[in-house]
Amino acid sequence: MRATSASIAELDAGLDGRIIVPDDTGYDEARAMFYGGHDLRPAVIVRAGSVNDVVRTIAYAQDAGRELAVRSGGHSGAGHSSTDGGIQLDLSDLRALDIDAEGRTAWVGSGLTAREYTVATGEHGLATGFGDAGTVGIGGITLGGGVGFLVRKYGLTIDDLLAADIVTADGRVRRVDAETEPDLFWAIRGGGGNFGVATRFRFRLHPVDTVMGGMLFLPATPDVISAFIAEAEAAPDALSSIATVMVAPPMPFLPPELVGEPILLAMMVHADGGEAGERAIEPFRVLAAPIADFLRPMPYPEMYMADEGEHPPRFASRTMFVDGIDAPLAGTIVERLAASTAIMSAVQLRVLGGAMARVPADATAFAHRDRRIMANVATLFEDPDEEATHQAWVTGLHDALRSDTPGAYVNFLGDEGEERVHEAYPGQTWDRLARIKAEVDPANVFHRNQNIPPADR
Repeated sequence: MRATSASIAELDAGLDGRIIVPDDTGYDEARAMFYGGHDLRPAVIVRAGSVNDVVRTIAYAQDAGRELAVRSGGHSGAGHSSTDGGIQLDLSDLRALDIDAEGRTAWVGSGLTAREYTVATGEHGLATGFGDAGTVGIGGITLGGGVGFLVRKYGLTIDDLLAADIVTADGRVRRVDAETEPDLFWAIRGGGGNFGVATRFRFRLHPVDTVMGGMLFLPATPDVISAFIAEAEAAPDALSSIATVMVAPPMPFLPPELVGEPILLAMMVHADGGEAGERAIEPFRVLAAPIADFLRPMPYPEMYMADEGEHPPRFASRTMFVDGIDAPLAGTIVERLAASTAIMSAVQLRVLGGAMARVPADATAFAHRDRRIMANVATLFEDPDEEATHQAWVTGLHDALRSDTPGAYVNFLGDEGEERVHEAYPGQTWDRLARIKAEVDPANVFHRNQNIPPADR
């Protein structure tokens, strides 16, 4: 089925934004996503310029019987930011930002990136926690949860979400918060894009100015890895750490003899900075002689200043929660990394706890409040014929690391099937989300996501 030129012209005539079709210059750039391996060609890309554009596009997709994909920053590893032959609704031009520095809140359009928002709020010495990549769109990371540099100090992104404007499948623009439509507000805090299109969010802001932050490179022996995780769990809540164990690629600051050896790259933020930050960081510096130490006092937005470079090639990944990383398990990581034949392979370990864990498990649709560590196994490769090999490596290491209690973080899920989506939303969380889905999207218009089908009425 093809969108006719007449119907496209009719849609275009009423837009505040613009449409892009396959014959237009810039189409390939507009449809590209952050992660490689997805070559999807939407029939129409609608770059919304207003909430009214969102309403019109949702109605157009349903009238035309076409699949609808919603894009904020294009970081969906599963490729959900686009669609083959359907309608891609691109929110990247919804960029309005209204900061109330005195009241420590901000309204922000869902097309702004985490870096852009953080730089703007940082001018006031304030921040909301997102992930660890500055180019992600505010929309996607917020709806899935948001686990980043401030997770132990201030919790998930959704823990600072005060309200949102959502366009649902019936075309209604709904303001949702704890008092107005509380069930829908509960669902969008972790339930992803299943319930409508979020056009803007109201966030709480925290005083985060100069932090102790940056990167620390250590040799990745089993003892160093396990000790690092133990120290990160025992650290003050103000310190959040993301440790990536990998085989060292060529880097300007790495001695040539270390290329090809296992290293631990730690991204760390002590939100309070100062002497407290120095004290909190010191135990990590003495775990082993650092290969490189870039930890220093810095304005918090500089954590997002590193250039993320070109879009990655094809990748295979698996996300899970684990109960701990002892030396034998760390040894398994080092051993399996050495056996990988991918361009790059890594295991990322995010230590949780702190403020995130103090929120009741049923307070939001993110149900994994008590989990200690999030682990992500990933490989990057170029040859599509090697995908099965690299996916088998990822699955094998995932199975070796995972704990007895399954679980998954929805923002890191690939195209892995309904069982894995159930792991992201276990038990009663799934049941409640499915009931809410049936109320606001009974036809499952918003299915181009980690989908929660509507419950049978």
